[in-house]
Amino acid sequence: MSTENLSNTDAINKLKDLATSIDFAMMVTNLSNKPLDAIPMSTKKVDEVGNIWFLSGADSDHNANIAKDADMQLLYAKPSDMQFLSVFGKAFVTRDKAILEELYSTTDDSWFDGVEDPNLTAIKFTPSQAQYWDTKNNKFVSLLKMGYAAVTGDKVDVGETGSLNL
Repeated sequence: MSTENLSNTDAINKLKDLATSIDFAMMVTNLSNKPLDAIPMSTKKVDEVGNIWFLSGADSDHNANIAKDADMQLLYAKPSDMQFLSVFGKAFVTRDKAILEELYSTTDDSWFDGVEDPNLTAIKFTPSQAQYWDTKNNKFVSLLKMGYAAVTGDKVDVGETGSLNL
């Protein structure tokens, strides 16, 4: 794997690409507590400055954890495409009606009674540190390259890893 650290717009674009293509993240809150509190969450949006948005229930454990400590870790994984993203930052819970209306879709009806549901909140996650692992090719090509390397002893570049300086 080659290392490519990205900054500014390139970092935001990589974050947006991975977070939206992977979609589901394990949201880890209450980081000082063991065992960790983690829940799968669907990414609703990554905005132009790199904030990651989620919908959440006001009565959820993770909303309560964020109220106590805003530190949060997001862990994204899509093994089928060999894409991984780990992001640390701060979370903020909002009930801003315009944001809720923008993020809400009919797929959210499984958890909420529409955009007017009094339990509906949005989580704005502002990343401060991120690390990514991403293949340059699909999984099949990467496996072929790894097999070639195993047989020949040659090194092959199967992808890239790096920090996203946000």
